[in-house]
Amino acid sequence: MERQARRGGPITIGGFSAKTVEDGADDIAEQDPAPQLRRRLGRADLRAVPEARRALREMLGQWGKQGQSDVAELLTSELVTNAIVHTDHDAVLTATVGPHGLRVEVRDFVARRPRLRVPVADEGTNGRGLLLVQSLADAWGVRPHGVGKAVWFELEAEAA
Repeated sequence: MERQARRGGPITIGGFSAKTVEDGADDIAEQDPAPQLRRRLGRADLRAVPEARRALREMLGQWGKQGQSDVAELLTSELVTNAIVHTDHDAVLTATVGPHGLRVEVRDFVARRPRLRVPVADEGTNGRGLLLVQSLADAWGVRPHGVGKAVWFELEAEAA
């Protein structure tokens, strides 16, 4: 797994938010599932980009972070666009809110790893997606996943 963090050390994002209920000597910790978004992205379906942004905005609004989702939406749309444009397969978007922030992952079914490119002025807006992710995410990376890979980013709670 490659991992790159903007401020250095590792960042841990939990998968669940724990809610403890105290009922006496036999206390049992109950866990509410964290808000999660999971979407299948159709091959070459560019409608998936605005749909993913809208669904993420809605999920973050329910989490109580409405108005703070601009960066999360931008980075999500970059990962979704990359998966749709640079592969000839479906992809899966998963976004999970944990106690410390947001983790977004786009899994595709192509083993070829993305690479950071320094965009050339003549290329218009192409080639800047991963640079945005690198610049704005608190952590991001690529990990092998079965027959493909998952490209992910994390935003701390204040940024999500």
